[in-house]
Amino acid sequence: MSQTFTLQIKLMPSKEQALILKAMSENYIQTINNLVDEMVNVKQTTKKTSKDVQVDLPSAVKNQAIKDAKSIFSKVSKKKFSIVPLLKKLVCVWNNQNYSFDSTSISMPLYIDGKVKKVPIRALMKDENNRIQKALTENKLGTLRITQKKKKWIAQIALTSEPVFKNGTKIMGVDLGIKVPAVAVTSDDKISFFGNGRMNKFKKRKFRSTRKNLGKRKKIAAIKSLNDKEQRYMKDQDHKISRSIVNFAIEHKISVIRLEQLANIRQTARTSRKNEKNLHIWSFYRLAQYIEYKANLSGIQVEFVNPFYTSQTCPSCSERNKAKDRTYKCNCGFKKHRDIVGAMNIRYAPVVDGNSQSA
Repeated sequence: MSQTFTLQIKLMPSKEQALILKAMSENYIQTINNLVDEMVNVKQTTKKTSKDVQVDLPSAVKNQAIKDAKSIFSKVSKKKFSIVPLLKKLVCVWNNQNYSFDSTSISMPLYIDGKVKKVPIRALMKDENNRIQKALTENKLGTLRITQKKKKWIAQIALTSEPVFKNGTKIMGVDLGIKVPAVAVTSDDKISFFGNGRMNKFKKRKFRSTRKNLGKRKKIAAIKSLNDKEQRYMKDQDHKISRSIVNFAIEHKISVIRLEQLANIRQTARTSRKNEKNLHIWSFYRLAQYIEYKANLSGIQVEFVNPFYTSQTCPSCSERNKAKDRTYKCNCGFKKHRDIVGAMNIRYAPVVDGNSQSA
């Protein structure tokens, strides 16, 4: 199964190049918005080509803008035009046939003084482990997306890899939750806890309280900004947890990571009234995705298993018992943290079709 990921590279354009990139990005976004608006008005996809789009952009970039506009229109039409997005964030995109790179720069066609010229832009192409060059040469190149973040220019290159999985028999089960974001247990019973559930819930309560106060004062823009900040925090936590899990798997020479299939998790997850709000805004699916793609890049296969009774079945005698608070006890004498029990059972639970469903 191919795996797509994004490589970010810092660009160091000259002042003139930065002005050109900004102008092209503005034209690119405006072109997409105009095309989407035209398609929405006539309720059908455009038949325009790059020759029909009169804007100061290379033809390859125009074609990419048309492609992106058609993609947006397709999504809008499926929702019966209830919401038509207006793109604002500046960005410009080239397909994989219109850029190249070397050890110091990335070259792409730019629109300069009415003409199109391929120009190299300085970039930080070297790092400690030569990770950037390896990623660019060992994977299939996709689109190049240039954007600006905090006044710094960033090149985002989509890469597709065909994972080569390791041969081995060591399996690791991972149980996802709220109080404990993740617990991993290897086939030789090495255990590790990941994330800080208490801190996550504290942050969420703080965001919720601030949002409530802003709502009373009708600070709509501030609420939107706060929502973005909360999402960035949650994504950052998921990235850190998933990276730690994969590193733990590599350290213990794991060849297969097993996770619960995420269908209906909101109905089946262990929770309480005080955790209900956290459950419905926590993205188990995103964390599982991050674990899967990072594991695949490291040659570790990810499988999804049937989650039923994984937290209730005794790993020692297979009797079913309900855990009290955070402790699982069985009549046979087995006693463990209930999330450890879940991870232990996930290791050997029946594997389903391998496709996790949206949480």
